[in-house]
Amino acid sequence: MKLIVAYIQPEKLNDVKRSLYKADVYKMSVTNALGCGQQRGYHESYRGVDVEVNLLKKVRLDIAVNEAFVEPTIEAIVQGARTGEIGDGKIFVLDLLECVRIRTGERGNEAIG
Repeated sequence: MKLIVAYIQPEKLNDVKRSLYKADVYKMSVTNALGCGQQRGYHESYRGVDVEVNLLKKVRLDIAVNEAFVEPTIEAIVQGARTGEIGDGKIFVLDLLECVRIRTGERGNEAIG
């Protein structure tokens, strides 16, 4: 079992969801996030004052999958989120030690579904 955490551009969320649905991945958690990476933010002028904006809006996806779905999930996220520009995002793959479905008490692979 793996936990896939992806940070993507907010405007690419619908494209990523469509790609995930095509890969038969339907279960995910979506959270708004702030962060910066290689692009390091930007400067803008607000009422004549120079403001440095270094925390940019991102969307965080958390997706728990069984081993067979790891690569299809990663490929779907990349396909939906890639623009080729700095700031497309990152994907992290973490080992998931345990999963418990609260409703039935199922554990492990069966709980993920």
